[in-house]
Amino acid sequence: MASFQSTRRNLPHWQQPGSTYFLTWRVKGDQHLSPQERSMVLETLLYWQEVKWTVYAAVVMPNHVHVLAQPLTLTEGQAINLSQIIHSVKTYSARTINGQRGEPGSLWQDERHDRIVRNEGEFLEKWQYIRNNAVVKGLAATPEEYPWLYEKG
Repeated sequence: MASFQSTRRNLPHWQQPGSTYFLTWRVKGDQHLSPQERSMVLETLLYWQEVKWTVYAAVVMPNHVHVLAQPLTLTEGQAINLSQIIHSVKTYSARTINGQRGEPGSLWQDERHDRIVRNEGEFLEKWQYIRNNAVVKGLAATPEEYPWLYEKG
């Protein structure tokens, strides 16, 4: 089985097979995602659902994304690489959005914030944070009213 991996650019990124992660990444500069773009980003996040990772909760906000997810483990005991999944999501969504906008350049900031979720209490805390993010930001009265929230049933 693969072991713990640590990489660093500006931020540290840890990968531990079998772990669940709380992830955040932002759009670059003062860009904002339109409602249609948020829908496409959410669809892209869920494209690999139960193929490369299990997404437990996700929210696509106008200028950032939060995801609570666990990369799947292959039959050999090797976890699918979290960085590769995120790279796929960010690359596809950026190319699609930039193509629709007719604008070149970067959409997403280079790095992400990631945290290994350590226990059930932290898992529930992060799920609630994702669930209530749009309400706290004044974008919806209830989590259920926000169309760019996903919760695994």
